[in-house]
Formats: sequence, C-alpha cells, structure tokens
Amino acid sequence: MGVIFRYLSRLHDTQWLFIDGSIVKVHQDGSNVATPDSQKIGKSRGGNSTKIHLAVDSGGLPVHFELSGGQTHDVVHAESLISSSPKAEVFIAGKGYDSDKLRDFIEAAGSDSKIPRKSNKKKGNQHMDWCLYQYRHLVENVFLKIKKYRAIATRYDKLARNYQSMLALAFSMPWLPMWVD
Repeated sequence: MGVIFRYLSRLHDTQWLFIDGSIVKVHQDGSNVATPDSQKIGKSRGGNSTKIHLAVDSGGLPVHFELSGGQTHDVVHAESLISSSPKAEVFIAGKGYDSDKLRDFIEAAGSDSKIPRKSNKKKGNQHMDWCLYQYRHLVENVFLKIKKYRAIATRYDKLARNYQSMLALAFSMPWLPMWVD
C-alpha cells in the first residue's frame, strides 16, 4: 500500500470499525497479463472483476483495504481485514459477514461484533444494535467517493500492485480535508 495512505490511516478513530466489499469490473484490456502471479481478477458470468474489501473507522475514513478476485465471498477476507485493521471497540458489518466463526474471532480479539444474522438462521437478532448498524452507510459512502475516479470504477491496470497503488491514492483523498486550513 501507499506510504501516504499508511501514514494517514494511523490517525484513525478506534471506537467503531465498519467493513464491507465492493466489486469493480475489469476492462477487457486489463486482464491479459503474461505473468503467472495472481492479479486478483476473478471470473464470473458478468465477466472479469476484482473485489475491494475495505475497513472504515467511525469517522467514515478508510483505514485498511485488500483485493481479491470478484467471485470471492466477503467473509473469506473478514478475519485478515479485521486483524490488519486497527483494534476497535465494535466491528459492524452486513449480513454477508454472518458467521459464528467470525463473531468468535472478533470476541477473542476483545471487541464486540454487530453483524445481523441472515433470515434463514435459527438464532435471532436479539443482541443487534440497529441504531449503530444504520451508520454502516459510512463505508458505502467511501466506495461511492472513490468510484468517481475512472481508473478505480473500471480496473484498467493489468497488475494488482498497480491497481492497489491507485486505490491507496484514492483512499487517501477523504483524509485530505482534515489537513486544509
């Protein structure tokens, strides 16, 4: 990741941490790289895509992100996303992260989890704080802001490291208004 983004993300607010993922379509010229390394491009019926997994602090500022192929489920990257992010009091995520194993992982780290259970689960949402869950839009707002950049909304980069550098630059942008007088 970029040096600027790593520096800025250390200034986080650790009360809440919101996690989510978003899919980005890969341009047809961005997927034909001749290296054997994984370039974080997945194949699906919709075509080639990349998924951005993002952690946002309670101020709505990005603190950590990871890339994967577009077909990868969100919960697969949840533990690494949480362990690489700053420690927070409460982790909030959508129903895509509904997993007892993930809840146990968060509890073992000394934090509280606010993840709603899917409708097909026998256990209900008795301990869910729906008021706090409403603030999950903060992570969606960050995705909305960065997808205004053409190079982010459609992945043109063939190499994952180049796309990751562009993302680090884009995720640094929401931090900048804090530094302007």
